[in-house]
Amino acid sequence: MDPISYLLSLEQFGIKFGLDNIAALLDRLDHPERAFTSVHIAGTNGKGSVTAMVDAALQAAGHRSARYTSPHLIDLSERFVIDGTPVSQQALVAAVADLQRAADALVKDGTLQAPPTFFEVTTATAFELFRRAGVSVAAIEVGLGGRLDATNVLQPAATAITSIALDHESYLGSTIEEIAFEKAGIIKPGVPVVVGDLPTAAVIVIERVARHRGAEVVRTSPLDVQGFTIGLAGAHQTSNAAVAVKLLDIVDRQGIAAPRTAVAHGLERPGWPGRLERRVLSGGREVLLDAAHNPAGAAALASYLRAQAGGPRPLVFGAMRDKDASGMFAALLPDVSHLILTRASTERSADTSHLEAQARAIRDLPVTIAESAARALEIAWRISPRIVVAGSIFLLGDVMKELKGS
Repeated sequence: MDPISYLLSLEQFGIKFGLDNIAALLDRLDHPERAFTSVHIAGTNGKGSVTAMVDAALQAAGHRSARYTSPHLIDLSERFVIDGTPVSQQALVAAVADLQRAADALVKDGTLQAPPTFFEVTTATAFELFRRAGVSVAAIEVGLGGRLDATNVLQPAATAITSIALDHESYLGSTIEEIAFEKAGIIKPGVPVVVGDLPTAAVIVIERVARHRGAEVVRTSPLDVQGFTIGLAGAHQTSNAAVAVKLLDIVDRQGIAAPRTAVAHGLERPGWPGRLERRVLSGGREVLLDAAHNPAGAAALASYLRAQAGGPRPLVFGAMRDKDASGMFAALLPDVSHLILTRASTERSADTSHLEAQARAIRDLPVTIAESAARALEIAWRISPRIVVAGSIFLLGDVMKELKGS
């Protein structure tokens, strides 16, 4: 099996919390995660935006920088960005091949009782790619939660928790306090943790964990971004930008230079598509692409839509089965004119008829079901030249593929 097919085949093992597998893999590779300085970023929403801002700023400051994020929109290589560019297919294949050999050997000698998961191997691949490229500092986004996430083997220079809201309850807990505890798991002894705009209940949990570990809690404020231009749209990006500014201030004080000019570049041009991204296409068509995939993200999108001129527009929507679609609909449906439901190209996609029932329980509005992302776009643009796409990062990736060349 070729390396990329091997990696994708690991998705069948789903999500597995715990650090034993990733620790064994990294030990077999002689610890690539120790070859660079890291900044570790968790949060329900906003962690990818902060990761992108920090990486862009460090690159602008002249560092050999990298970022690791998930999931990708179109191509796997998007997860591994070095000096602002996704890694080459050749480099990715070579690194995954070495991970495959390491994983197979660990299973064979009994160190691992079962093959590692897709995310465990992907995370180890990122660290190995960054070591091979001579990366000096990397911004690393947590995959899910924090405490038992595969990225939590890092010993970072700084950590951050961008936001806390209900999401992934089956894995992280059903209350804000439980989710905050899982995300606070990335806090390391003596390592500062930047805290974004969080509910009071979450802050109490995080501060308790930080005190226990002797970690300074750094709070943020809108004043942190005064004088900066924030390139990502939406009021919520002010809070994300403030987290990025504080993280960069911490690493700057630790000797990883991040002057104000570089910080300004990172905030203004983070290179982070699909986050309230407006694309103007041929024939006067326009699409607003947003990665909102939980109620908090949907609320941020709805707030943005209400502030725009032109009135409500059609929404192309698809979600994963494990997501709170009703919560997203409650936030979004008052601000859209027509709902076009479809499925992303993954088995995890929620059934459109089930989504329709959830939507109609929230609001009586026109609903159309489309068999594909391409068909959903066609229908939406027949209704209005200005449309929105949201509900799933996987759906966003399908739509972006359709938009290529448009």
